[in-house]
Amino acid sequence: MNQLTDLLHIPDTQSERDERHLAIQRVGVRGVRWPLQLQVAGTVQTAAAVWDLDVALPAERKGTHMSRFIAWLDALDAPLDAAGLRLRHGQMLERLGATSGRIEARFSFFLRKRAPVSGLASLLDYEGAWVAETRAGETVVWAEVGVPVKSLCPCSKEISDYGAHNQRATVRLRVEPLQPVEWHELVRFAEDQASSEVWPMLKRVDEKWVTERAYENPKFVEDLVRDVALGLNRDPRIGRYTVEVENFESIHNHSAYARIERA
Repeated sequence: MNQLTDLLHIPDTQSERDERHLAIQRVGVRGVRWPLQLQVAGTVQTAAAVWDLDVALPAERKGTHMSRFIAWLDALDAPLDAAGLRLRHGQMLERLGATSGRIEARFSFFLRKRAPVSGLASLLDYEGAWVAETRAGETVVWAEVGVPVKSLCPCSKEISDYGAHNQRATVRLRVEPLQPVEWHELVRFAEDQASSEVWPMLKRVDEKWVTERAYENPKFVEDLVRDVALGLNRDPRIGRYTVEVENFESIHNHSAYARIERA
């Protein structure tokens, strides 16, 4: 009983009043490694996610309760989708006594792909992220993917007697899902528009197919970013978005880059 009484009398310093009259827009925890469950192509995958969690702190409050962010993470017990993240985000704000805040979780997920000719199956990894943010009473949820693809230069093909310089590229999508959109569908927005998609394991017949596919489908970085954006424009489930393409140029020591946003 004495120990319980002592605990009840421990000062709550974070809840004290602060007299410096400065609000903090974002305060919380960053770089927390914590499991995340998500639905990918009909299966549940558990990812080792890196989380950033924060809230806005009013000027009169001295500090936030950092342990409550971890308690929120520990309560996650089901795969997250956009609707679930929106709900959980509201619960985090309530737990912290905040009206504004942000959640960001970055992770890898995997899709099983079959090589284009041999049909050999293997897993390819993709970058993923969930972001939820509430500011001025509005909550927005974003889904992000980073998709590796292959690009081949139209100019190089046009001016060369044989061959054309080509390279790996990354297409990054940040979309606001207005309705459910699966992770593999987001990936296809990028892979369908590339000179060629890539696979982790290929036989020689597959390498021939990929080489020739890219040669027959050359695209500048500008072509690729526009074609991906057009695909997003045609899908009523997608609200605001950002598309970024980075080509890791094989004949330069720099990248080519393009970005389109729909606000």
